[in-house]
Amino acid sequence: MKKNLSQPDPRRADKVKAFDRLLTIMDELRENCPWDKKQTLESLRHLTIEETYELSDAILDGDLTEVKKELGDLMLHNVFYARIASEQKAFDVADVLNAICDKLIERHPHIYGDTVANDEEAVKANWEKIKLRTGNKSVLEGVPTSLPALVKAMRVQDKARGVGFDWERKEQVWEKVEEEMQEFKTEFNTASNEAIDKDKATAEFGDLLFSLVNYARFVGIDPEEALERTNKKFIKRFQYLETESARDGKKMGEMTLGEMDVYWERAKGKV
Repeated sequence: MKKNLSQPDPRRADKVKAFDRLLTIMDELRENCPWDKKQTLESLRHLTIEETYELSDAILDGDLTEVKKELGDLMLHNVFYARIASEQKAFDVADVLNAICDKLIERHPHIYGDTVANDEEAVKANWEKIKLRTGNKSVLEGVPTSLPALVKAMRVQDKARGVGFDWERKEQVWEKVEEEMQEFKTEFNTASNEAIDKDKATAEFGDLLFSLVNYARFVGIDPEEALERTNKKFIKRFQYLETESARDGKKMGEMTLGEMDVYWERAKGKV
């Protein structure tokens, strides 16, 4: 095993002290605060999901002050879960931390053992192989079923790539995108007045989205981040449209599309 990989951290004692302070406060809240005393693993779940999305927003906004704040909120939730579990004699925060340390050491044999991994892809491939050796029946087993579909598509594709199931060149992936696009267009984007088979259309559109996610992954774009950035851009521009048209005495819902488009084009030059 390789040792002494890192230089001593001059603030290690301060960090340990800060974490111990959080543990102490958590104990005090759990024992004395009516709200904290009532919480369960289940009651905290939706709050943790909300905090995770708030952290995601802060990261996309590049707001490090907010990132620090949201990380603190999530750290509190982690400690809270561990405290509740310790009351049930299931595990405590030390068990949690030791388990993740053991997992990291096991999954990084190129750092803590004799395995060679000279690039990111080799590391990811080793990670997936180790998971299969240690109990996972499928490389896709670790993808949460409740992930948003766009994120899940990225994760399953990435995990499949880890064991070699992937395209060789980005041109091949783009050909698949064009193939799926043509299939969807041929089937549904026609001038025919016939009713669309919604189930079939949904399946074909899903195939198209999946292929686009695959291309994004292949060229190093996070599709969830890309779409969320576009969402934020659209919101800012639409709110500009609302604000500026109101200043001119116009009302949303009463303007023509052409009138709204004037403000939209202005917004594109500003936000």
